[in-house]
This record gives sequence, structure tokens and C-alpha cells, in this order.
Amino acid sequence: MGSKIKVKAGNVEIGGGSPISVQSMLNVPSTDIEGSVKQAVALADAGCEIIRIAIPNMDAISLIEPIKKAIDVPLVADIHFDYKLALSAVDAGIDKVRINPGNIGDDGRVHEVVKACRAKNIPIRIGVNSGSLEKNILAKYGSPTAEALCESALYHASLLEKFDFYDIVLSMKSSTVSTMVKAYELASQKCDYPLHLGVTEAGTERMGIIKSAAGLGSLLLKGIGDTVRVSLTDDPVKEVYAAKDILKAIDIDKSGVKFISCPTCGRTRIDLIGIANEVQNRLRNCNKNITVAVMGCIVNGPGEAKEADIGIAGGDGVGLVFKKGEIVRKVPESELVDALMLEISNL
Repeated sequence: MGSKIKVKAGNVEIGGGSPISVQSMLNVPSTDIEGSVKQAVALADAGCEIIRIAIPNMDAISLIEPIKKAIDVPLVADIHFDYKLALSAVDAGIDKVRINPGNIGDDGRVHEVVKACRAKNIPIRIGVNSGSLEKNILAKYGSPTAEALCESALYHASLLEKFDFYDIVLSMKSSTVSTMVKAYELASQKCDYPLHLGVTEAGTERMGIIKSAAGLGSLLLKGIGDTVRVSLTDDPVKEVYAAKDILKAIDIDKSGVKFISCPTCGRTRIDLIGIANEVQNRLRNCNKNITVAVMGCIVNGPGEAKEADIGIAGGDGVGLVFKKGEIVRKVPESELVDALMLEISNL
């Protein structure tokens, strides 16, 4: 699965058969160092494996040291236009740089960034999206097509390859899922670089997760992609949870709890929706490799979910706790979730 080339950002490997890593980005103002550190810690606690920070000016370089002191997660500097920001970020200990080589100046400036990154074994991600395409490429294709995105990304890679630099990660993000999927499919056929998957400007939580699941999921199931970011207009911790859930849903991440629950029907006599949400929230940070079922009906629950390691099924104000389809306890509805948690703790 994924690319042939492997790069390393801090302690995280990307590509070359490495596990799919989950990324996110700080969204507090770059001037707020305390808030940035707090959010970075929250992302690390949520399981984020790579964190990107915006570096809009030299003042933002001062974010790098305190964040790296607070967490052991690789940091990516998001750089636009000013190559000196990339050089300063490298000096400050950044683990990866995100640039578009074409917008930071002439070959001399690109070469300076390459030399600085090579000296510290820092990879460079080339981040192309629909709004950043070169005028000549836009003129050639008429709009930000998948072909245009792929051509732009490979052109930027060629600017680094001039200087024998190949520790490159590519991204070709679009807010249109079908365009994004096709762009990455094309890139996977044309190069061996690791691919950073994402639907850009995906939207608020509901549609953002749906679009990301459709785009990321379809590519990952074809073996395309090495690291992922779910972009949401929301708390970035939700991005991490969504990305991890997508990886679980397509069986790429088999660690931790796999959660299944029925959609309820007219036979349901307990608050299954509330119970299912409570169970899922309470198991969010459980690392046991188990399948947990929350079913609404005593008649069908243990049968339909008999493959689950443990589960509960509702009755008329009561519920059953079952393991591998075998009933082990019957408890009042008010005690059902606690009973399930107790059984899980004893597994």
C-alpha cells in the first residue's frame, strides 16, 4: 500500500509501506503561543501523529520551540512565498516543511531551502490545491482539473529534483471530491512519492467528514495514500477523531475498539440512541482491540451481533449484556452502560 519512497518527519515515517499517519493543523492565531501549545497538546492527546503550524511571518518562528518542548509529535511549518521563513523554521527545529517551490522565488532560493532541509534530513511537502495553480497550467486546462493539479505538483517536485532532493511528499487537494480522487490516482501512476491525502475546504463538521470519508476512503481502499488530514471548519481535535474513524471504518486501522450499533426500529423500547452515543464517547480512548455492539432488540441483538466480543441489547426498560452472542447479565436500563463498561474492563 502507498508509495515506494519513504521519508521521515521527526519520529514518523511516511510512505514505503509505513502505517497511514493522521495529521491536523493548529487553528488558533499564530500570535497566541500559549493557546497554540495548549491546542497542540490536545491534538497529541487525541492521537494526532503530525501537526502543522502556520508560519506567516518571522514572529511565528517562536511557536516552534515551546510546542516541541510540550509534545513529542513532529511539527510541519506551513510556508508561503518567503523562503527565509523556511530557513528559519529549519534552524528552529521544525521536522517537515510545506511549501510550493514555485512561489518562493528563483532557483537560488529553492536551492537554499533544499540545502537547509537536506542538512537536517527534513522532508518537504509540496502542497498544491485548486486555488494555487500556475497561470500557464490553468490556461492549458481551462480550470483546476485533476490533470492540472497533478501536473502542477509534479512540476514543483521537479524544482527540487534539480538539486537531487527527493525527500518529497505531494498533495493535490481540491474541494471537489471527484477531482481530488482523480488527481491522486494520476499522481500515483506517475511518481513514487508519498501522497498526503485531503479534501481541502471540506466544510463544517457534518459535510466535511462526509466529503473526507468519500475522498480519503476511496483512495485508501485502492492502496493510494500515505498520510491523511481531514479538514473541518471546527476544532482540529475533531479532525483527528474523524481521520482515525475513517481508517477504522475501512479496516486499515485495526487497533482499539470497533463499534457497531443498530439503527433502531419499532421494536426498540430503550433510549438506544442516547445509550449508543454514551458508549461510544466512553470508549473513545479505549485501546483494547475488541468489537463492541449496542443493539436495540433482545430478540435480534445477540444474534445479529454474535461476532462482537461484547455487547448490549435493549428490552422494555431492561437490557442484556452478552459476549460472543451468549447472554451473561440482565440489568435495568439505567445500569446498562455501567454494566457494559465493567465487563469491558475485565476483558
